[in-house]
Amino acid sequence: MSHDNETAGESGSGQVKESLPEEIQLTAVQMGKQLGQPSSPKHSIAQGNDISLNINVGPSASLPTHHYAHIIAKHMETGGNHVDLQRMGSVGTSAGLGPVTPSHEETDPLLLRSRVVNEQEIRMRVSGKGRKLEKAVSRFYETQNSHINNLLKSMAQHASDGADERNRNALKVRIAVYTSIAANFVLAGLQLYAAISSLSLSLFATAADSVFDPFANLVLNWLHRKASNVDERKWPIGGSRFESIGNIVYAFLMGSVSLILIVESLRDIATHKSGGLNDFFLPSLIAVGVAFCVKLSLAIYCFGLRKFSSQVQVLYEDHRNDLFINGFGIFTSAAGAKIAWWLDPMGAVIISFAIIFSWSRTAYLQFRELAGQAAPTEFMQLVTYNAMLHHANIEKIDSCKAYHSGPKYIVEVDIVMKPETPLWLSHDVSQDLQDRLEMLPMVERAFIHVDHESDHKPEHSRKDR
Repeated sequence: MSHDNETAGESGSGQVKESLPEEIQLTAVQMGKQLGQPSSPKHSIAQGNDISLNINVGPSASLPTHHYAHIIAKHMETGGNHVDLQRMGSVGTSAGLGPVTPSHEETDPLLLRSRVVNEQEIRMRVSGKGRKLEKAVSRFYETQNSHINNLLKSMAQHASDGADERNRNALKVRIAVYTSIAANFVLAGLQLYAAISSLSLSLFATAADSVFDPFANLVLNWLHRKASNVDERKWPIGGSRFESIGNIVYAFLMGSVSLILIVESLRDIATHKSGGLNDFFLPSLIAVGVAFCVKLSLAIYCFGLRKFSSQVQVLYEDHRNDLFINGFGIFTSAAGAKIAWWLDPMGAVIISFAIIFSWSRTAYLQFRELAGQAAPTEFMQLVTYNAMLHHANIEKIDSCKAYHSGPKYIVEVDIVMKPETPLWLSHDVSQDLQDRLEMLPMVERAFIHVDHESDHKPEHSRKDR
């Protein structure tokens, strides 16, 4: 049951109202002695400055006496005349109880803003250092400025900016996804016609990649939608890893098909009779050329949207890879008909190896994310900085970890608070920090651990098996 106690200076006397708890009155008298002021209640409150206390400490217990004393002394020293202690929402927002880093305001206790270097000063610093060095130094300061601005931006602003960008580009992302799926179905039929009509192994290699694309796109799109609507009883950690698993399975299938084409191409080279050229079939090359142009357009469109959706990122990589595959396939198929027959099967081998390399790299990156690869240093610094400044009662950051769990991050922060911190306050501070971290666009989940000291061994020790 919460209660409010108010004190205000009597008119012209600075007397403390009787409603002020006795322990606070005694504290005020003791502080008067410590600050060299008369010890009587009449003059103990900053020589005529009225102090009003509005105390609402929640349902459990009041704050310790020394906590009030610290706040009152601070305001007496600075000439303040009002102390307002409230527990508002999940975490108090006023003197002593509120977060150091407000929800929507920029704070800069480390004076990072003073380290921002403007463009004019950058030009002065790089002047006369040579063109190559000037570019390197300019890039360094631009990166540093961007990093400082990123740190000083509140977590709420990061979340708001991310949400605004996603909402602003949501329609474009949907267009990119569904246009790519529709185009891949059309191009699959077009390139299958080109391969069958020309019997070119190079074009069969391009067709094999093209035929798998639309079905893979449908599966990945289904997994993307499924990840947002999973049954938490069956998948307690969510479905963010579904897409990563789908990409790995697709990479395995593409590698298998490419290996078959390599075997067939090498067999053709080994059994082909010497001499002669392959038949030149122009409609097949035109069909693959149309596919090349469509893929180029889709790659350019998806390039600017890839950071807003992991699904669009995969589509962009697929379109980009198809540019090389289709372009090189056109060249080697025509070369096999005009220059030497073996250039066609050799082109199929090269294209198949390129497909295997490309999708093996994609699978490797997805495996790293599933295995818990660490987040970039810049993101770790952002989390550490905001956790450090989150609340006045946080004394230390014991540890901070951020690692992939699929495309997004899991964040773990160990904070240290004083042993006498009330349970409700330690809970509310850590809960508020968790909520703010989970608002960040790249965070899947955040876990906050509260301790009263930092000399212990790590909570999760590695086990030798």
